[in-house]
Amino acid sequence: MTPRTPVTTPAGATGTADTDDADSTNGTDGTSRETGTVAGATTFAGLTLDRHVHASDRAVNLARDVLSGLTANPRELPPKWFYDATGGMLFDEITRLPEYYPTRCERAVLDGHASDIAAACPADTLVELGSGTSEKTRLLLDALRAAGGLRRFVAFDVDESTLTQAGRSLIAAYPDLAVHAVVGDFERHLSHLPSGGRRLIAFLGGTIGNMRPAKRGAFLRALREQCGSTDALLLGTDLVKDPDRLVAAYDDGAGVTAAFNRNVLTVINRELGADFNIRGFAHVVRWNAADSWIEMRLRAVRDQQVTIDSLALAVDFQRGDDLLTEISAKFTRDMITAELADTGWAVAQQWTDPEGDFAVTLATPSTAPEAAPV
Repeated sequence: MTPRTPVTTPAGATGTADTDDADSTNGTDGTSRETGTVAGATTFAGLTLDRHVHASDRAVNLARDVLSGLTANPRELPPKWFYDATGGMLFDEITRLPEYYPTRCERAVLDGHASDIAAACPADTLVELGSGTSEKTRLLLDALRAAGGLRRFVAFDVDESTLTQAGRSLIAAYPDLAVHAVVGDFERHLSHLPSGGRRLIAFLGGTIGNMRPAKRGAFLRALREQCGSTDALLLGTDLVKDPDRLVAAYDDGAGVTAAFNRNVLTVINRELGADFNIRGFAHVVRWNAADSWIEMRLRAVRDQQVTIDSLALAVDFQRGDDLLTEISAKFTRDMITAELADTGWAVAQQWTDPEGDFAVTLATPSTAPEAAPV
């Protein structure tokens, strides 16, 4: 399982909410090349906020994803829709379960090696994609500040309320730090990352494992295209291990992950006027060895028809029918090196927790990739 922050919408998605506030006289990525700040951004209480996704987009994007996902074969929903207040609370509980190791393991890496990361890339700007509450980020902020060059933190996420709360907390803790929140979809708005200086771009939590290989490649190429020669990428990835441990991390004995999985149905019921019977679907987890990923599914326990009023849609489920709600790819260290090399990155250093369960990789630009859409 990867940390489940509401960070993205599917690549190529369209909706009403892709509003760019940048002045067109600036760089093609909407940034001011001289200052590294985004033209048109607003500043309040010391926090610079740049919006490319708005709260009103949620309903449009949810309706689009549910319509396309439930009419596809096989059926599938993006894992971002697990998240509402209840989903966030359940995931927070998941991170403390004995079966769920990734959060603890990644934090152990950062606890032990943040100073090594800062020494290898003494950046003046830390950028975090899918930043959420930015709790683990403080380990990197402290190390970079101790190294002497840190001036700015850029938090990039789709959830504005979480960004603003986290940003204000960071401003209070680091009064000399410029904090810039970017509300956006990292698969569409990477070109709006503030430029300037030497940047360390962190994509932690194993979130990249929620993408299939082609999408991972497109994302890494697009990110490489946005980076200069002195920038670096810090990537968190869960490693392949005993399948029983992997399955247990997604199917805990207390049933918390099962409740989290079913919460996507609650979200659809509430926001789209659907009538899913939450107990009509079982939580199912399997290890797909061929693709090296965990699959989390909801499986119909009886024949049933679901209606979704806002979509004027009726969907028939036969007993045993599956709805895929998440994949979480697991990597070997060689796989990480190869995927990065294929997308214009070279591994500079790599660290794992003492048990070798989770890797954090520092990569630097190598070759210039072909242009990739963002």
